[in-house]
Amino acid sequence: MKYQKFENTDVENTFNAYPKMVKQKLLFLREIIFQIADEFDEIGKIEETLKWENPSYLTYSPKSGTTIRLSKIRANNDKCAILVHCQTSLVSEFKAIYPELEYDGNRSLIVNINNKLPLAKIKHFIFSALTYHHRKKTGVGI
Repeated sequence: MKYQKFENTDVENTFNAYPKMVKQKLLFLREIIFQIADEFDEIGKIEETLKWENPSYLTYSPKSGTTIRLSKIRANNDKCAILVHCQTSLVSEFKAIYPELEYDGNRSLIVNINNKLPLAKIKHFIFSALTYHHRKKTGVGI
């Protein structure tokens, strides 16, 4: 798979420091973020930066969503996380829709790097995060 070019060398260096399997899974999730942003006009431009030492994705213009962070789970080399702001309702809403997925409190969706990704559900989560503020303004649910 060809990945989106890095504009931020600090983010690129962070990805390069991950163990190989974690890096591959997180790069794949990164690519999904950019693909979804490209597909939907209401999301707009994505800014890639580091927040809390994690690659982070912000809707730059028109600020339609909440920040997504990608992270390795420190205590477990087999898991990584898609994190969102803990004060959003995203994780609680997704727990109700997809109780079979693994979550960490109200802040992240956990992905086991050894398992096949539940791609449609992950895309739904990422889309919902990238449109979070837009949906709140328009009253559209997830």
